Amino acid sequence: MKIGNLLIGIGLLILGGVAGIWFNTSQNKSIVSEQLALRTSYDTPPQTRPQNTSSNKRKVDPVTTVINTEEATIRLFEETAPSVCYINTSKVTQSRWNRNVQEIPAGTGSGFIWDADGSIVTNYHVIKGASRVTVTLSDMSSWDADIVGVEPNKDLAVLRIKAPSTILTPIKVGNSSVLKVGQSVFAIGNPFGLDQTLTTGIISALGREIESITGRPIKDVIQTDAAINPGNSGGPLLDSSGRLIGVNTMIYSPSGASAGIGFSIPVDEVNWVVSDLVKYGEIRKPIIGITLVSSQYTQQAGLVGSLILDVSESSPAQLAGLRPTTRNKRGEIELGDIITGINDDSITSNNDLFSILEKYSPGDVITISYNRAGKSKALELTLGSSIDI
Repeated sequence: MKIGNLLIGIGLLILGGVAGIWFNTSQNKSIVSEQLALRTSYDTPPQTRPQNTSSNKRKVDPVTTVINTEEATIRLFEETAPSVCYINTSKVTQSRWNRNVQEIPAGTGSGFIWDADGSIVTNYHVIKGASRVTVTLSDMSSWDADIVGVEPNKDLAVLRIKAPSTILTPIKVGNSSVLKVGQSVFAIGNPFGLDQTLTTGIISALGREIESITGRPIKDVIQTDAAINPGNSGGPLLDSSGRLIGVNTMIYSPSGASAGIGFSIPVDEVNWVVSDLVKYGEIRKPIIGITLVSSQYTQQAGLVGSLILDVSESSPAQLAGLRPTTRNKRGEIELGDIITGINDDSITSNNDLFSILEKYSPGDVITISYNRAGKSKALELTLGSSIDI
């Protein structure tokens, strides 16, 4: 009996020891796990935390994504730059002493590719008096240029180079009749001989008037604050779609450098002048002999049609009796005639009028419908020729 009790006691002691060892082991594992967990949480830094090796260094700022405006500007330059070229002119002179002939630099400017035939558009004053004109394309290839035609009254000229069409990228053409003050614009040119330079700005004003090299006014000019410096002349002014909306022609600046007031010939004017120069070597457009108020202002006033601002002396319009906009003795503005149609075509804007006139030739007789002081009227008019201006 005593031996049995002794064996039972020994068994209980062994069982208790085993249970104690198991309990301590479990507790230790739990403590170690918790410590490891705490240490892992403490030692593993967030991935966004910079690993600075010195407290004196600034942390690295995250990379920012390029905003859409910048991407659009970069894309515009990359797509349009191949259409812009650098123009260099020189003159041939003869020495009075030894009769030697020498070629000296005359000036530089900008231009752009008009078509795949190698037509290049620039300002007339860029190539005026030049004996030789060289055009350098964006791929840095240089080509001797022939003068196709000039229009000094609009300060425009067309050159032609014999370059393969595979390296010619004609510029995209927009329209200037729908432009708004405050609209973003971009100018690409070669200011001070620095090729392929991009400047940006806005349209500061519309309907400006500047004086051409011949002294005659160029009307409806675009004013911009995009930097235009010497050498930018003849380069394109672009809208945000990379389309041509004007040809940069001059700046207003006492110092001769950009002062935030630049002027561009509107593309609607450029389009018809260049088209004639390319085809005929001269201007052969039918004209009425009127100057129009910018469509921007007529639309704001709720007027439909083309409002006549001025009528040229001895022009078809004056001979037919069309009236310009004037001021009366009290200083009040009296609106001129508003042209609403030519023959069977309706006119709602200046662009309509320009487009419709392209159907006709100088000497054609047309019927003009117009509104005068709220009354609808019509008259016949014989179109004149732009070469008689």
